[in-house]
Amino acid sequence: MSMTTESIQVENVVASSDIGQELDLETLSGDLGATDYDPDNFPGLVYRMHDPKAAALIFRSGKIVCTGANSVDDVTTALKHVFDELRKLGVDVAASPEIEIQNIVSSGDLDHTLNLNAIAIGLGLESVEYEPEQFPGLVYRLDDPDVVALLFGSGKLVITGGTQLDDAEKALVNIEDRLNDLGLLS
Repeated sequence: MSMTTESIQVENVVASSDIGQELDLETLSGDLGATDYDPDNFPGLVYRMHDPKAAALIFRSGKIVCTGANSVDDVTTALKHVFDELRKLGVDVAASPEIEIQNIVSSGDLDHTLNLNAIAIGLGLESVEYEPEQFPGLVYRLDDPDVVALLFGSGKLVITGGTQLDDAEKALVNIEDRLNDLGLLS
């Protein structure tokens, strides 16, 4: 493992599940506590947890999206907590509903100052978006793994779109190799 891959930190994990039945969100909002429910602004119930720190977006359809956790274990624990709370309220939830990781957002550091103009040209316009007057980062779409990386002049980066923990590491190695091949990391 390179020194730069050691800089990777998981910032947010988003997972989804489905309990397979319709829910009365108005009733749940009163019974669960620590919730926000304003159907005029958002169609779901927002249920906030503190241990682990995460939020569950509960929809009338029975679909649940958990966000804000900073590890796969935490998002799984948070969803299991939601399932347990729903069971306590008399909702028939299967023993272990499927949990699917939708997105892992990670940050890292290439430990080099980056010339984003040169990188945009070197990587090719088909996989890069760079408009510094709109956004200070360069958006780089990778094919392997299938993620999006935001590169900043400081050398810091954000990798999003992964569904496996090692997607960010693979992406960082790919980016580092590509920039070295182009002579843009020195």
